[in-house]
Amino acid sequence: MGLFDRLFGGNKEEKQVEEVVEAVEVVSEATSESQSERMMASSSASESQSETRSETQMASQSAVYSMTASESIAARLSEMQGSAKAEPKLAEPVSVVETPAPEPEQTIEAKYEASLKKTRSSFGERFNAFLANFRSVDEDFFEDLEETLIMSDVGVELAMAITEELRGEARLAKAKSQDALRALIVEKIVDKFDEEQLPSELNLQEGLSIFLFVGVNGVGKTTTIGKLASRYKKEGKKVLLAAADTFRAGAIDQLVEWGNRSAAEVVTKPAGSDPASVVFDAVQKAKAEGYDVLLVDTAGRLQNKDNLMKELEKIGKIIKREVPEAPHDTILALDATTGQNAIQQAKEFSAVTPITGIALTKLDGSAKGGIVLSIVQSLKIPVKLVGLGEKIEDLTDFDEEYFVKGLFKELL
Repeated sequence: MGLFDRLFGGNKEEKQVEEVVEAVEVVSEATSESQSERMMASSSASESQSETRSETQMASQSAVYSMTASESIAARLSEMQGSAKAEPKLAEPVSVVETPAPEPEQTIEAKYEASLKKTRSSFGERFNAFLANFRSVDEDFFEDLEETLIMSDVGVELAMAITEELRGEARLAKAKSQDALRALIVEKIVDKFDEEQLPSELNLQEGLSIFLFVGVNGVGKTTTIGKLASRYKKEGKKVLLAAADTFRAGAIDQLVEWGNRSAAEVVTKPAGSDPASVVFDAVQKAKAEGYDVLLVDTAGRLQNKDNLMKELEKIGKIIKREVPEAPHDTILALDATTGQNAIQQAKEFSAVTPITGIALTKLDGSAKGGIVLSIVQSLKIPVKLVGLGEKIEDLTDFDEEYFVKGLFKELL
């Protein structure tokens, strides 16, 4: 069963259930009408009997009321006299302290759904506008579909691949309604996304795991490292950070601050130092003191590719000399709000150093989350981490099913 069927296959069954429920309701209404007619006939027969009984009861009750009236008045006067003698008492105020109920913690699925709201809305508007103009499946239909997909940030390559596959789809010619077309197109997008089967888990080792982080300045790379360090610390791991972005003093200070927040030690050197020397010291310390995880921050000077390539190559050699199978992951941090610019950054960094995974930041503030589809399909690089909010716990592992469901749920 494909990803589309696992997530959305139940919609057809729900429609069938609704039709059965409607038929049952019609039968139920007819039955209740015949029961009502029988009840009305029965009640009219009993009314004449109840009238005769009521006259007899009223006569006896009036006699009882006349006997007890004087007794009731006397008892009431006695109560009033007693209450007049008693001193009035004021009710003491009762202070009520309301304790606010703790907000329920959001599930990961709910965070995905909330974070993809802007993307879902933007994608849905374009998609529905395209379907509103549908008349027939012809060449104009495919051109408009391709343009709609590209504008939705799924990428040129993926948009062309989906359109080309739909040209030979026999079910497309039989689709008569907008709903049928919508379901068929979304199914094709999901299946293309699912067919890569790329590993989305971080390559965490039994011993020391070394993760190298790359990316341009301002995309949330250092913040991602800090949040990941906090997660591993909460899991009981011994975590070390390496501030190898020595060209920007602010980057060192920022990583030190994250180290303080996550209770993780940070290896630093003065600004302008050789980044490779910082990494060497960090690897030596991690090995000697039995650390579980080493997270390495690097400079994002993509504008100077030659120097960046030499720097990352030197860092990689030092790491491999000390831990031959490392780095276990080289993670590229990308800002989801930049859309297709993020795709271009991924291509340029891939030319500088092998990238094994993507950390997609700021997904909660983006209307361009469709780039995940393009990254996976065209670059063959798995998304491994996503930022779903500003809180320290809002960095989470990428979940394919939650992402697809959050992106397309309102279209089906």
